Amino acid sequence: MNIKAAFIGGGNMGGALIRGLLARGLSATNIRVGEAYEARRISLAGELGIHATADNREAVAGADVVVLAVKPQDMAATVKALADELAHRKPLLISIAAGIRIGDIVSWCGHDAVVRAMPNRPALNSAGATAIYAPAGVSDSHRDVAAQVLGAVGTTVWVQEEDLLDVVTALSGSGPAYFFLLAELMADAAVNLGLDRASARELAIQTLFGSGLMARDSDGDLTRLRAEVTSKGGTTEAAVRAFDTANLRGIVASALAAAADRGREMAQAFGNTKKT
Repeated sequence: MNIKAAFIGGGNMGGALIRGLLARGLSATNIRVGEAYEARRISLAGELGIHATADNREAVAGADVVVLAVKPQDMAATVKALADELAHRKPLLISIAAGIRIGDIVSWCGHDAVVRAMPNRPALNSAGATAIYAPAGVSDSHRDVAAQVLGAVGTTVWVQEEDLLDVVTALSGSGPAYFFLLAELMADAAVNLGLDRASARELAIQTLFGSGLMARDSDGDLTRLRAEVTSKGGTTEAAVRAFDTANLRGIVASALAAAADRGREMAQAFGNTKKT
């Protein structure tokens, strides 16, 4: 990979992508980051050898691709301040902000080579799951660059409609928290049944980790995987039956719907498009 990449925001996700690109062979001299927090700038420059600056315009100067890794509520002001620089250079823009629509980003900067992506926190461990959307006008070369940048921290999939990124946010973007919550609740239940806290936590964490590996190394048939560890008349079947009685399927559906709705609300709150 031989591109000049700029990151606006060097927090958890921006930092993860930078580390992933460095691991893939991109030279540190080809990466700049615009970061408001001095301590973070010093840390990134010292650890990774990249150029870190408080001046976002300096960061994007000469860049082929600019990753917008700021909070949704900061996106409008950030992009507007860079509009003339972006219009002049015309880099590929990759937004990883939840909720913010491509149309809004285009309206703020007057530049339409914009891709949206929703990575998730396991990207920090190079095990991320990222969905990407690009409008029809984005070139194949820009799509390839987006896939390379985002693929530096894990798996990528493309979605064909921008609205589906709200569903992705609910599924994989927020998904790690759901698995952590389930593991937490399992450990708590085991403690209530008499197991010591340290053992319960260790067993829950390792079960979460091992199950993820099994699923990732399989053919992706989650129903079959579940069936293989659910012996008829056994302990797992008793637990699954209790889940069914408590309407776990409905609870999960409601949770994802709530997260997707929140993504749409954020688009309304922080973007240009308002409900009529």
